[in-house]
Amino acid sequence: MQPADSTSVTPAPPQAGSNRSALMIVFLVVFIDLLGFGIVLPLLPRFANDNVKYLLEGAGQPKDAERPKNMDKDRQDPLGGLIIGLLMSAFSLMQFLFAPVWGRVSDRIGRRPILLLGLAGSVVFYALLGYALSISARDAPQLSLVLLFAARIGAGVAGATIATAQAVIADSTPPDKRKHGMALIGAAFGIGFTFGPLIGFAATTWFPSNHEMIGYTAAGLSLLALLLAIRLLPETRRFDAAPPLQRHWLDMSALRWALGSPAIGLVILTFFLASLGFAAFEVTLALLLKDSFNMDEGDTFKIFAYVGFILMLTQGFLYRRLAKRVSETAFMAMGMLLMAAGVAALGAVSWLSRQAGDESLSWTLLFIGLTVAVVGFAFLTPSAQALVSRRTDAERQGEVLGVNQSAAAMARILGPIFGITLYKLTADHLLPYLFGAVILLVMLPMVPRIRRAGEKPLAA
Repeated sequence: MQPADSTSVTPAPPQAGSNRSALMIVFLVVFIDLLGFGIVLPLLPRFANDNVKYLLEGAGQPKDAERPKNMDKDRQDPLGGLIIGLLMSAFSLMQFLFAPVWGRVSDRIGRRPILLLGLAGSVVFYALLGYALSISARDAPQLSLVLLFAARIGAGVAGATIATAQAVIADSTPPDKRKHGMALIGAAFGIGFTFGPLIGFAATTWFPSNHEMIGYTAAGLSLLALLLAIRLLPETRRFDAAPPLQRHWLDMSALRWALGSPAIGLVILTFFLASLGFAAFEVTLALLLKDSFNMDEGDTFKIFAYVGFILMLTQGFLYRRLAKRVSETAFMAMGMLLMAAGVAALGAVSWLSRQAGDESLSWTLLFIGLTVAVVGFAFLTPSAQALVSRRTDAERQGEVLGVNQSAAAMARILGPIFGITLYKLTADHLLPYLFGAVILLVMLPMVPRIRRAGEKPLAA
């Protein structure tokens, strides 16, 4: 283990001390907003799968009863896998496009109005999702699927303000505490992702025939986050030290500057590849649980809550305790290894489920794989975000953090498309997990280069 990275690449002097009020309100806002996300994610692929099935049957694809007996139902619909992958990617595509925009605008007008606008959008589009889920997939699959796409696209635009929340952390913490602050957002993600699936489980238990309650519950929680932010969120962007840089909304200079800087570009590339490998498994988890363990909706919610619980414990406690003794680059290397091992274990689960073996081994590997992969992701994510922030000038925090968030969003665009399409190509569903593990291991040689790049002065 190494001490925290010492680097000449430092931003402009931050505010004196940490703005604890802003940190806690951002924590609460991100937590409540992620409750809505955690409610929706576990079941969206399953609902979309039903819509696509009825849509393709209406377009002439064979129904289940009409398939040849030797034809695996998961192998004969690659088009269905592509459509579901595109739906799951729509949210991230909007984040890719809008995260730098919101970050750049927040550099100019402040963080608070952008976060409020994003939360208001979440209320509207989660409500639209609820309406889409109220439409019968059997009776109107086209309308339901179109509204699902519209809801996820809108929610992606609204949710792209996460880079602005990261900029609040950067505004409110000194450089040597930056990774602690970024881990705070990660802990909020973890807690929200723990309780979101549990709330979704309660909604499906109490209203088993009204799946629209999932979307409406998420909208209500986003509304609560909006009201909290209106009442309590302070403005953290300081304009007294220097005037904000004048750039157009769609200015690509930050993208060129960030990717062209060895100190920052390598970190963003690593973050992109890690998110790509992780997303390929993450988006298929609900399908894996259904196909390998025949889990119903309630049990699926519980597994996703477990994922959030591990994320919460790791970033809220373990990471913050180790942060004083472990550098960002060391955290990133450990994260890559753990994520690769965890994803590979889930691939083994998928393969074993097709064999006539001991089911207890599959259950054991499932929980080991999930735990190890999530701990690795929790190590890598705040470390990459902290490095990008520390190596960026204070006047460009929102914009460059937005570029980094866009890289992760692009990975989450491609990850679901690759993941679900690969998942449906073979009967053992092994390909997306092999893909993820290989991508993660290929990144390891980049870590020494990232460390060395941080020791060089940052070009203007």
